Amino acid sequence: MEKKQDSFYEKEGNEPYGSCIPETARTYMESVGGQATEITEGEGQKTEKSEELRLYAKAAALIDGDSLRVLYGKDSDTRYPMASTTKIMTCLYTLEHGNLDDVVTVSSRAASQPKVHLGMREGQQYRLQDLLYSLMLESHNDSAVAIAEHIGGSVEQFCMDMSTKARELGLKDTNFETPNGLDSDGHYTTAKELAILGAYALRNETFVQIVNTKTYTFSELLKGGSHTVNNKNAFLTMYDGAIGIKTGFTSKASYCFVGAVKRDDRTFVSSVLSSGWYPKKTYKWADTKKLMDYGVNQFQKVAILKPCVLKERVNVSGGTKKQIQVQAQQSADTLLQGSDRLSYKLSWLDDGLTAPVKEKQLAGYLLVYLNGKLYQKVPLLTMEGCQTFDYGWCLKKVLSRFMFY
Repeated sequence: MEKKQDSFYEKEGNEPYGSCIPETARTYMESVGGQATEITEGEGQKTEKSEELRLYAKAAALIDGDSLRVLYGKDSDTRYPMASTTKIMTCLYTLEHGNLDDVVTVSSRAASQPKVHLGMREGQQYRLQDLLYSLMLESHNDSAVAIAEHIGGSVEQFCMDMSTKARELGLKDTNFETPNGLDSDGHYTTAKELAILGAYALRNETFVQIVNTKTYTFSELLKGGSHTVNNKNAFLTMYDGAIGIKTGFTSKASYCFVGAVKRDDRTFVSSVLSSGWYPKKTYKWADTKKLMDYGVNQFQKVAILKPCVLKERVNVSGGTKKQIQVQAQQSADTLLQGSDRLSYKLSWLDDGLTAPVKEKQLAGYLLVYLNGKLYQKVPLLTMEGCQTFDYGWCLKKVLSRFMFY
């Protein structure tokens, strides 16, 4: 059980863990007397501010690609169909579980998929890597099914596996029933979770390489028929620093897009769902530009924590030492804007430790709050051990002195 102390603010002669706080973070610290709240759902998120950007999309989200913090949201927790942005997970899951040199044999089910398609025929064979380029650059539905059957054994099993992967990533409102994003009642996500999925995918170097490729040529393996696929993501040439990710459209989902921008040390990932209806193809680009402009112009990367030794020591009961020094070994940074506010709390385990104590034993946590909500929980570890003050320890001390003299 943890025992919490009052929020810390820089005061003369009272900096129990002030050395943990970089100077860059102090600009964002709450004024003296403010209070940080207990942990709640939606840690460190901003409130919904859809009216400010006037987006076409019914739902949208902008996140920090590194910390996954939501920077902006419009109806971002409501479930919507996602169309071909589904293929982000199809590609990511395949990269994590498949061999890119595998040979994929096309089934009748894969060959019968509707447009947009590569034009596969039953019995044809393709290299798995080539099909991933077909999947992500031109969004071919037949390639998606061929990949799913090869990796999962069946489309149904592959979709179950993708849904399980979503749960592992903490995406509780995302479910897959198709590998290509064709409409299905149980196939959905939210703007926030789709952006988070995009951010996870960007951590895979091969995924980034694929979605940033302009054009790619490959051949069917049996008869050698050649295919050239071209990247349909126009955002790559619309915005400075754009690095992806995936478009989507169905009659139910309307236009969708997951975008990503990297500027210096900042990575922004956005998603828009149901961004205009046919033929308003450009709405998704306009929405994404607004989201990215908001991120680039409003947020800077700020160091909010650095490794340090706390001035305040943890109490030890029944030990040969009454107190032991502790340290925080982690550093952290995040994207902040001018209205963001940080606060910090020291939280010991119970009233301290009970001997015996080991070196690097958990003593408590340094809690970092962002806008009144718990953002990071940093372990505080002991810098030395401590034996139990008992008869055995006393006897050893006496004997050691006797032998010395």
